[in-house]
Amino acid sequence: MRKKVTKAIFPVAGMGTRFLPATKSVPKEIMTLVDRPLVQYAIDEARAAGIKEFIFVTSRGKGALEDYFDHSPQLEQELRKKGKDDLLEVLKSTNMDSGAIAYVRQHKALGLGHAVWCARRLIGNEPVAVMLPDDVIAADVPCLKQMVEAYQETGGNVVAAMEVPAEKTSSYGVLDIKNDMGSIVEVQGMVEKPAAGTAPSNLAVIGRYILTPNVLNNLNKMKQGAGGEIQLTDAIADEIGGEHGVYGFRFRGQRFDCGSKAGFLQATVAFALARDDLKDELSGYLREIVAMEQAAQ
Repeated sequence: MRKKVTKAIFPVAGMGTRFLPATKSVPKEIMTLVDRPLVQYAIDEARAAGIKEFIFVTSRGKGALEDYFDHSPQLEQELRKKGKDDLLEVLKSTNMDSGAIAYVRQHKALGLGHAVWCARRLIGNEPVAVMLPDDVIAADVPCLKQMVEAYQETGGNVVAAMEVPAEKTSSYGVLDIKNDMGSIVEVQGMVEKPAAGTAPSNLAVIGRYILTPNVLNNLNKMKQGAGGEIQLTDAIADEIGGEHGVYGFRFRGQRFDCGSKAGFLQATVAFALARDDLKDELSGYLREIVAMEQAAQ
């Protein structure tokens, strides 16, 4: 019987420089996508996948992120007094039980692999999910839940993967495929940000992982990779051909790169159009804009 995946690491130590000046005082992870902070989407996805322990790898200036998960008795009391039960339920969904959430500091920005390594003592000898809140995935079945099911089938390291245009492969970790089984692919190599024209496929890794404990042991080597950083991709690649192996998983859903301004805006529009309370007004506005642009041409 395989151990269940009940812990997740959320690396949120980045400075969010692409969103300055907003991120001068507001951690990027609590910038709002429609009316919920970016990180809430990742938390909800993790909960749906059976995650019980949430580990955030933070850095200086992330106090507002930590406060976000605290109970707010005064606000809850006001909502209760005013009979705003629907908002009270929304607020409760953002709270974390005592002991369910932990914070670990990453004092130096040494890469994603190093951020995951910082949480090693809280993981022990168990499989662990890693979720990058920048990657927001709209899916009927939450992406991590799909991956947990794939992990139960394969027992190895599982990375979320999607097809990208060949000219964009240099921005991702890319899989070298040994055996393509449809939604699951067996991996024989991983290349972090390959030079143009050298990518082994167009199947790129995005910010969802399920890792075996061996990967954390590999990170102990502190091996520098692309960009002089400690790359998580390299530590996962060391498991290829080993006892557990590495698998790519073609998830069902649409991924938005909310680490970029354009991706954040696209996600805002997509998620707003999926809301019954917003779609009519917003879609009407978008049609007006398109009509005005066409008229101007």
